[in-house]
Amino acid sequence: MKRIHYIFFLLLMLVVGCEQEHDNERIGFLNFNIDARVSVVPNSKAIVENYRPKQLRVEILNVDNQVVASTNDYDSWKYKGSSMPLPAGRYTIKAHSYGFDGNASGFDVPFYAGSTEVVVESGVLKTAEIVCTQANVKVTVNFAKSFVEAFKSAKAKIMSAVSGVEPLYFIMGENTASAYFPVGDLSSTISVVNKFNKEFSQTDDFAKNVKPRSHYILNYKVSESGNGGVIVQTDDEQRTYTFTFNVSTEASTQLGIEAPNAWSRFALLKGSVLNVKQGVQLLPENMIFEYKAKADNVWKTAKAVLEGKTYSAKITALEPGVEYTCRMVYRGAEEYVSNAVNFVTETEIVLPNGSLDDWFKVGKTWYPISEEDYSQNRKFWDSSNPGTTTGAGSLVGINPTEGVGDDVHTAGGKAAQLKSQFASAFGFGKFAAGSLYSGEFGGFVGSNGAKLNLGRPFAARPTQLTGWFKYSTGKIDYLAGNLPAGTVTKDDNDLWTAYIALTTGAYTLDNTRLKETAKDYAKLLQDDTDNFVVAYGALSDAECVSSTEWKKFTIDLTYKDLVRKPTHVIIVISSSKYGDYFTGSTKSVLRIDDLNLVYGDQPKLK
Repeated sequence: MKRIHYIFFLLLMLVVGCEQEHDNERIGFLNFNIDARVSVVPNSKAIVENYRPKQLRVEILNVDNQVVASTNDYDSWKYKGSSMPLPAGRYTIKAHSYGFDGNASGFDVPFYAGSTEVVVESGVLKTAEIVCTQANVKVTVNFAKSFVEAFKSAKAKIMSAVSGVEPLYFIMGENTASAYFPVGDLSSTISVVNKFNKEFSQTDDFAKNVKPRSHYILNYKVSESGNGGVIVQTDDEQRTYTFTFNVSTEASTQLGIEAPNAWSRFALLKGSVLNVKQGVQLLPENMIFEYKAKADNVWKTAKAVLEGKTYSAKITALEPGVEYTCRMVYRGAEEYVSNAVNFVTETEIVLPNGSLDDWFKVGKTWYPISEEDYSQNRKFWDSSNPGTTTGAGSLVGINPTEGVGDDVHTAGGKAAQLKSQFASAFGFGKFAAGSLYSGEFGGFVGSNGAKLNLGRPFAARPTQLTGWFKYSTGKIDYLAGNLPAGTVTKDDNDLWTAYIALTTGAYTLDNTRLKETAKDYAKLLQDDTDNFVVAYGALSDAECVSSTEWKKFTIDLTYKDLVRKPTHVIIVISSSKYGDYFTGSTKSVLRIDDLNLVYGDQPKLK
């Protein structure tokens, strides 16, 4: 039975009085007469609470696509059975089921929609008709009696090719409701357990070039020949497609592949042998993985390595942000192929203002950010400047970190100058190191410390942080009494420092804890956040020495595993390694330029 309802609009143009005018246009009147004839499954479990297929939302739109009149429930609309005044002109009339747009999957959620255009002319009687038909796709699954008797359990998974649409499951002996999907290609996977407790599955792409108002009926029965097969009967007039799937009770040889662990330039593949038919012997050396960009036609191959019961491979030279597909394949006397699995490589995120060309001054404070990003609260970098230009530090009013253009790595831009110095005012003073970090100054803690809110949202997995530096320094001339033993003395040259951490959250550092723990910020970060640090890297002391020429530095990120993904990135650079302890040299001047994240295919693993 077709699930169709008809909406009739009677347009009656009346001449009122002496050709009454409205905004210099003649007024017409629209009479509604809607006859909804929709068959709906009773007691439907809607995917949204207010979904009622029979309840019609009606909209009338003018030529500018503006809604001039609408209702969420035609049956209770004030214009039902009465006339609606409308200026003469062209209108689009739309009607559809209220409470659900048909763009998701669900059981018992048919969606009806239709539209038409009409030109309202002065003094002319017109009739417009909308035919609302089913706008999504219906799927019904039946398990034959012989099938139910042959298997201990069975589950049919129906999948849509439309992005973001959830698959729906039919469990043998449980749900009998029909499923509905948005218009898009469909596939099914039947997973069964036979009487010998052997599990196996069969996948079929049963619907291509899907159109609205289609009904797909999937019948599963036991294969008499022992081989799986498909019989298709089609009723084009009703758009009803009946599939009969023959499923063998014997477990066939099957391969399975897991969802790949995809980075930006490489991916880690894993698969296994799910079932082996009696008499079949698989040789590990004949197992491979095949992969390709989804849009390509030619498959590439990678050797599969057996570890225990799992086959694995690493595929490289991939492009970031591209959708790929892969499968596991056995090629010997017989050929077996797993289901294909799609994956998208990660996007390579560029450091905001990594060139360090953008600087903006607010009051006394310089920020390493553009004026536009500052106004939009897109602040990635901060520095030690707020500690010497705001609050109690405003008496000092110096900026240890500034943008300079006289000596840079890339001509025409700027570099960050981080300068260690003793800042004093009215008898009050502290040693202040220049710093640059991803995060935000968190305010003062008492008279001897400050908080740094470290970390900015970040969802990528680089393998290195690179940059360029110049550094001049001298002997340490300010040494704090609470400095951890065995670090530096006044006879040592000052050092600069840089480190990066990928974490699963932001982190607040309070330098009043440095004295309690006798650790620098980097060590405190690692110890306090060991459970959520995904990767970490730092420059060695040997690399943080004076250089009169621009010199490139590289920090390798070491990952704790290759599976977890970060949500934040923490980068910290300072002109004095122990500036957190108010220790360093007032001769230390560090220039940093052209910070860059590298996305390679050989991440270090702890």
